[in-house]
Amino acid sequence: MYRAQSLQGPAASSSTWRDPDLLRTVQDLKRPLELHENYADEDDFYEEDPSEDGDDRFFNPALLSHIAVRLRDKVPRGTHVKGSIPYPRAFTGKDIVSTIQSQIQRELLVTHGISTNDRRAALQVARSLQSQLFFYEVEWVDRPLQDGVEDVYMFWDDQEGASDARIEREELPTAVITLLTRCYASSCDDDNPCYSYTCPRRRSALQLVAPTENEDEEEKDEWTRTVPPEILATIPDSEVNRQTIIHKLIHKEKQYLRDLDTIESLYIRPLRAANPPVIRPSEIDEFIDEVFGNVLDLRECNRHLLETIYVRQREQAPVIQCIGDIFLDAATQFRLAYPIYVGHLPVAEKRMKDELEKNAEFKRFVEQASRHPDAHKLDLKHFLSRPSEHLQKYPVLLEAICNETTDGNPDVEFLKEAIAAIKKLQTVAQLWTWQNAMGRGPTGKLEWHNLVPEDVRASLSKHEVKRQNIIFEVIKGEMDYVRDLENIEVMYVGPLREMDPPIIPRDRLEQFIQEVFHNYAELHAHHRRMLEKLHEIQRDEHPVIRSITAAIYDAVLNFREAYMEYIPNYPIAAYRIDDEMANNPQFKAFVDQCTRHPDAHRLDMKNFINRPIPRLLRYELLLKNILDETPEGHEDRDYIPQVLDVIKALGKETEPGVVSAKQKVEVWRYNSNLVFKKEEQIDMDLLNENRSLIHTGKLLRQPDTGFEWNGWTELFVLLFDNYLVMTKVKEKDGVTKYHVYRRPIPLDLLTLANFTDPPTQRGNSILRLGRSERHAGDAGTPTGAATSPETATDSRLVYPCTIHHNGRLGGLYTVFAESAQVRTEWKQKLEEAIGLRKVVQDSNKVFEIETLSADTFLVPSMMGNSNASWSHENAFTGKVTCSVPFTTADGRGLVAIGCAEGVWIGFRHDSRSLRRVLHLKMVTQCAMLEDFGIFLVLADKSLFAYHIEALVPSSPQSAHTTQTPQKLSGSKDVHFFSVGNLNGRTLVIYMKKKGLDSVFRVLEPVVGKINERSKAPQTFGSRLGLRSQRSEWFRVYRDFFLPSEAFDLIFLKAKIVILCTKGFEIMDLTDFKSVTIPQRDDPRLEKLAKRCESCRPMGMFRSSNDEFLLCYDEFGLYVDRHGDPSRSMGTIEWEGTAEHVAWHPPYVLLFDSRFIEIRHVETGRLAQIIHGNDVRCIWDGRGVTGVPPATPVPEGYGQETISQEPRVHGVMNATDVPTGPNSRVGRPVAQHVFELIPTIPLYLPGSLASPSQSTTYFSQNNSPPHSPRLNPALSWRS
Repeated sequence: MYRAQSLQGPAASSSTWRDPDLLRTVQDLKRPLELHENYADEDDFYEEDPSEDGDDRFFNPALLSHIAVRLRDKVPRGTHVKGSIPYPRAFTGKDIVSTIQSQIQRELLVTHGISTNDRRAALQVARSLQSQLFFYEVEWVDRPLQDGVEDVYMFWDDQEGASDARIEREELPTAVITLLTRCYASSCDDDNPCYSYTCPRRRSALQLVAPTENEDEEEKDEWTRTVPPEILATIPDSEVNRQTIIHKLIHKEKQYLRDLDTIESLYIRPLRAANPPVIRPSEIDEFIDEVFGNVLDLRECNRHLLETIYVRQREQAPVIQCIGDIFLDAATQFRLAYPIYVGHLPVAEKRMKDELEKNAEFKRFVEQASRHPDAHKLDLKHFLSRPSEHLQKYPVLLEAICNETTDGNPDVEFLKEAIAAIKKLQTVAQLWTWQNAMGRGPTGKLEWHNLVPEDVRASLSKHEVKRQNIIFEVIKGEMDYVRDLENIEVMYVGPLREMDPPIIPRDRLEQFIQEVFHNYAELHAHHRRMLEKLHEIQRDEHPVIRSITAAIYDAVLNFREAYMEYIPNYPIAAYRIDDEMANNPQFKAFVDQCTRHPDAHRLDMKNFINRPIPRLLRYELLLKNILDETPEGHEDRDYIPQVLDVIKALGKETEPGVVSAKQKVEVWRYNSNLVFKKEEQIDMDLLNENRSLIHTGKLLRQPDTGFEWNGWTELFVLLFDNYLVMTKVKEKDGVTKYHVYRRPIPLDLLTLANFTDPPTQRGNSILRLGRSERHAGDAGTPTGAATSPETATDSRLVYPCTIHHNGRLGGLYTVFAESAQVRTEWKQKLEEAIGLRKVVQDSNKVFEIETLSADTFLVPSMMGNSNASWSHENAFTGKVTCSVPFTTADGRGLVAIGCAEGVWIGFRHDSRSLRRVLHLKMVTQCAMLEDFGIFLVLADKSLFAYHIEALVPSSPQSAHTTQTPQKLSGSKDVHFFSVGNLNGRTLVIYMKKKGLDSVFRVLEPVVGKINERSKAPQTFGSRLGLRSQRSEWFRVYRDFFLPSEAFDLIFLKAKIVILCTKGFEIMDLTDFKSVTIPQRDDPRLEKLAKRCESCRPMGMFRSSNDEFLLCYDEFGLYVDRHGDPSRSMGTIEWEGTAEHVAWHPPYVLLFDSRFIEIRHVETGRLAQIIHGNDVRCIWDGRGVTGVPPATPVPEGYGQETISQEPRVHGVMNATDVPTGPNSRVGRPVAQHVFELIPTIPLYLPGSLASPSQSTTYFSQNNSPPHSPRLNPALSWRS
C-alpha cells in the first residue's frame, strides 16, 4: 500500500497540485492547522525576555508532527541536479538528517547521554517522515532515505511553478518517538528513576538506537550491470572502461571511509571510555593525539570528496563525464591534512610499539579489537598506515581514468593537474616524514636528492643544486642539534632527577644540574622555534628553497643572550663532570651507560654539553658556502654577510667569559689537587667564585742542610689573589698533586723584602759539605764539595727573591728564579697581587675603624723614659688598658676608658669631651652594670664599685649621689673579674690567686641597697668619707676555687667557662660540677692534647647550635657539645699570636701586637687583617649587661644576625711618630683608641657559577668576599 501510494498518488493528482486556484483555496481552509503561524512574530515577542526560549517552550521532540513542522521551516533548500535535471527548492537526505539532528540532539544528550555526533536517531525519524510521504524523492527512487547526497528530495508544496507562499498539508505526520519521550510517572526524576525497567531515565537499561541495516551494502556488480542495455550499446568501449574505473574508485573510497570510521569506533572511543583505563587518564589525550594524529580530519576530507563524487554521479548518471576537477579540489584540501598525518606516521608507529612493549593491558586491548568483525582481522598498525597507502593509489587510478579518456574531453587536463597535485602532495608528505623523523631511522638518513624528483634536479643549474644541498644540510644539521639538546633532558637530566636512590645527593643535585647543563633548555627552546620556521619554509618552497637567511638571522638575534650565558659556563661544566666522575663511581657508571644509548652515538656527557659551541662555528661555515653558491642579484648576497657579522661578534663577546671561567676552573683544579701536611690544612677559600689565579711558575729553594739528594728544591709557586702557596709537584697514576711545601702566606701579611740582590750560582751535588752557591763574581767551587759527573757541569746563575711573612710562623724567606726576567715578572705579579688585595679588602672590609680618641692618651716614646707615667705627675696617661661603652639614664651615649693614670669618660665620638673622672693608678679592667647604675673598676688589683650618677650626673638631683666607692674585694690580689647573666641573675665574679689555686667569689647586686644609697641624705660623716667601706651594694652568691691557674671566665646560658691551664673548664654554679674540654682521653688525640697543653686558652665561641670554636693563642679547634673535635680538618692555625680574643658574631677577632686577625666563626676563614703598631684589645664585648648575646640559627650565623653596633674596642700607637736624627728624643706617642664597626661590603659578587650555591650575597653566612659555607677540609660536595 505504501509503495502504491508513493508511486501512483502524486502522478494521478499532479495537475491538481499544480493548479494555483486550488492551492490558494487549500491555504485558506487549512490555516487553523498551521502550527508555525506567526512563528517569526512570536520569536520577536519572546526574545525580549532572555529567560524564555521562544517557541522552544511549545516544542516537544517526542511528537513527530512537531519535528515535521521544524523540518519544513529549517531544512536548507537549493537547486540540486539529478539525472542532468535541476530541481529548485530541493534538498538531500543529508540535509534532512542534519536538520532533525539539530532539533533533537540536546534532548538525546540530556535525557539519554547519546553523543551529539550520533546521527542514527535523526535518520530513524527522517525515515518515519518519509514513510508518511511528508517529502518525496524527485525520481521516485524506491529505497530508504540515506544520510548522504545521492538522492534529492522535495516537499509536496514546493513544486516548480508554485508561489512562494507556504501551503499547509491537510494533515501533518503523526507518531510518538519513544526514544525521545519522558517518563509519565509524576514521582520520577533524574536522581530517583521510577520502578519501570524501560524508564527513559534508566540509561543503562535503555536500548538507545538499534543499528541500522546495512544500507551501504557495496554494489559489487560491475558498472555495466547498472546501466540499461540500450544505453550501454551506444557507449564506446573506452568510455565503458573509464566508467568502470570510476566505479571502482568510488568503491575504494567508500571502503577507505569505513576503515577510518573503524579507527574511531574500535580504538579511539573505547580507549577514552575504558574502565579501568588502558592508558593512564593523565596521558590518554596525549597518547591518542600522538598515535592517531589528525586521522579524523582525514575522514572529513574524504567524506567531503565522496559526497562531491556522489553529487556528480547523481547529476551526470549513468555516465560521469568529468571527475578530474573534483580530485583537483580535493588535492587542495588534502594538502592541509595528509602531509601532517603521513609525516607523523613513523612517530605514531614508534609510540604504539613502545606502548605495546611496556603496557600489557594495551596489548590485550589491541588484540581484542583486531578480532572484531569490523576490523576484518587487521591490526592497528594496518589501520594507521591505511591513509598513506590510500594516498599512493590516487595517481594510479587517475592515470588509468586519464588513459581511457578521449582526446578533446576537458577532463583530461583536470586529471593531469590532479595527478600532478597529488604527486606533489606525496612529495610534501615524504618531506613531512623526513622532518618528523628528526634524523632517526632510514627516513631520517635521506638527503636532498632523495626527496627531489629527478626531473626537477635536471632542470636546475649545478650551482643551484649545490646551494640547495647546503641549505638542506643546514636544516638537517639543525634537526640533529635540536635532537641532541632534547637528549640532554631524556638521557641525563631526567634520569638524574628520577633516580631513587639518587647517585648525586639530593641537597646538591639541582646545583649540579644547573652548573653542568646550565641554560640548555633555553637554547633548546630557541633552536626548536628556529627549526620549526625552517621546516615551514621547506614545506612551502620545497624542492627549491629561495632563502633561509631571514629565519637564521632572527634566531641568532634571539638566542644571542642565551649563548652569552651558556658558552662561558662550559669550562665549569666540564670540570664538574670530571670532578664528579673522579669522586663518584656511581655517576661514572651512569655516564658510561648513557654513552651506550642508541641516540648517544657513543658520545659522552661532555660531548653533549659541548655541542652548542661548535654549532655556532658550523653556522658560519655553512652560510659562507651558501654565499659562495648564491647568484648575483639574490638578496642573500646582502643579508648573509650581516648574519656572519653577528655570529662572529657573538663568538668574540663570549671569549672573556670563557677565559674567566677557565681561570676559575684552574683555581678549582689546584684546590682539589693541593695536598697539605697532616693537620696543617688551611682553608684558603679557593672555591670562592671571586677567587683568581694571578701567576704560577717554577722557583728554586736552597736546602737548609747539605743532605739532600738533589741539592736544590724545585718549587711550583701559586700566586692567588689572597695567598702565596709554595708546592712540590708529584705525579701518580697520571694525576698531578701539589704538595704544600710550607704554610701559605696571606697577601695581607706579605711584603717584598729584596728583589735586587746579585745572582748566585747554583751547584747540584749529592753531599754538600759547604754552601754551593756563591756570587757570580767568585771563582772555583767550595773545598771538599764532591760533585757527580752528571751535575758537575750544572752550575747556573739563579736570582734571589726575598719576601717577608709578617706572621707568627713567618720571617724572611728567599727563593731563587732561573733568570732576571723571571724574577722581574714575579716581582711585578706580587706587587700587582698585593695591591689588588689591598683594594679589594678596602672595599670589602668586615670592620671599619672608628676613632674614639686620637690625642688624649699619651705614652712616652721608647727612646725616652717609658716608666715616667707610673712615678711622676706629667702629661702622660700611661697605656690604655680597658674601655666600656654605656648609656646613661638620660640617654647619653658615653664611653669610659681606663689607663695607668685613671678613668676618663666622654661622649663616644667626641674625643675632646673626655675627662678624667677617677684618679686611680694601674686601672686594668672596667665594666658597667647599666640596669643597676653601677660602674666597676679593677685598679691596682682591687675591685671598686661606683654609682655612675656620681661620676656623670644625669640630673641636678644626681649631684648629691654619694661618690664614695664600695670596695668589693678585701685585699689587692684580684687578677680579673667578669660580668654576665646566668639563669636570670646578674652576677659579678672575680678571681684571686692563692698559691697554685684560683679562688672565685660570685657577687650579686642588691637593688634595694643600691637605690637606698643613691637616695640617702648626705651626712657630715659621709662627706668626710668616714662611712663604712664594707660593700652593701652586693651580696656574696657563691664561693668556689679551681686547682689551676685561671686566665679568664666566660658566661654561657646556664653555665660558666673558666679558661685555665687545663683548658676550658665548664662549670655549673648550682652544684659546682665541671668538665674540661677538649677531651683528652682518646689516644688518637694525644698529639692534639699536648698542643692544647702547651698553648693558652683565650676564648670559646658558639659556631652553631651543636658546635663551639675553642680559641688558643696559636690556633683554634672546633668541638661538639661533648668536647670532642668535630671537624676532620684538625686545627686552624692563627697567622699571629693571639694576645686577646674578641667576639662580634659571627666573627672572631684575634689581637696580635702587629695586627688584628678577623676570622669567620663557622669556617675559620681569614676575612680581614687590620695592621697596627702595638695593637691591643681594650673591650671584647663583655662587661656590659644591656647587650643580648647573639645566637646562631640552625643554619648558622646569617647576615641578619650581625649586629651593626660596635662590640669591640682597641688601641694602637699612632703611626706618625717622627724618627730620624732631627726628631726630639722622648716625644710622647699618642695612643689611637678606636672601636670596630661592622660594614656592609660594597663589592657584590656576580652570578658566575662556582662550587658554592648560587644564592644572593647577603644570604651567605661568612666573610666577604662571598664564599661557600662548607668544611674546609672536605670537598665542595660535603
